[in-house]
Amino acid sequence: MPSFDISRCRFRLADEHVIVLSELAAGDAVPDEFAAARKELLDCGLIDEAGKLSPLLLPLMKTVLTPGVVISLEAAGRQGKLHHGMLIGEEHVVAHEAWPGVTEAEYSCVAPKMLVWKLADMVNLQQSPAGRDTALSAVETTISTIEAGLAVLEGEGLVRSADDERKAIRRALATGVGLGEPALTLVVDLISELRSSWRLTSAWQASHEGQDGVETRGFAVWDCGPLGYWLRELPTEPVPAERITPTSTFRLVRVDAKTIWTRITGLLPDEGELGHAASENNVMRLA
Repeated sequence: MPSFDISRCRFRLADEHVIVLSELAAGDAVPDEFAAARKELLDCGLIDEAGKLSPLLLPLMKTVLTPGVVISLEAAGRQGKLHHGMLIGEEHVVAHEAWPGVTEAEYSCVAPKMLVWKLADMVNLQQSPAGRDTALSAVETTISTIEAGLAVLEGEGLVRSADDERKAIRRALATGVGLGEPALTLVVDLISELRSSWRLTSAWQASHEGQDGVETRGFAVWDCGPLGYWLRELPTEPVPAERITPTSTFRLVRVDAKTIWTRITGLLPDEGELGHAASENNVMRLA
């Protein structure tokens, strides 16, 4: 069920609600398949009977309809996968954050000066004391080997002994290729301590030699708790899924929180990198 908090300019909306609001804001008819979502928006007061949007939605929908930069965050952990993100418009910045097991995501306005801080918070970046030492600062294997180890976390459930989990991960990794000691023990440790693996990507319209196109940047990290942060160097981001095969190289390198902060900052384009092609204005029907 959609809801909103006036005091903090935030909204809880499912994908279906955002689709309905986007159609109404653009002056288009809402497809019949989204009738239930439209009624929920009406019942909570975000639209009226005529389909006009509440003025509270102006910053949100203006940014959703015409973002200049789109940042996507895909996070995976023991509770499954979550999709967060940020939309940067001419006047406003809107963040959306999912919650495990809940259909609605929270949409909120972010002060532009706090943009990088918000992204760091989304990935739970912690400037903590140095983590446990590891035998290696980098490890390399194949995608299939890593996936075999991660499958243990997905298939065994949340409740079991840590020792049994480690043994299951080691057995799964041992069937792969390219991992001898001490790399095998390190990967077992990393997967056992894995809090989340996530990737951040940014995209925007850009011009190059007179041609308009889409520019993208991205990077991926493993947050391994007491073992620290590990940057995924291979496969590099952003990379199309069709280019990844079971034999593709998978490489992790240990990094500190400062490096990740720098990488987050580097996702944002400079003003000169943004395309300046004129676009049609979206006319929103607001109450």
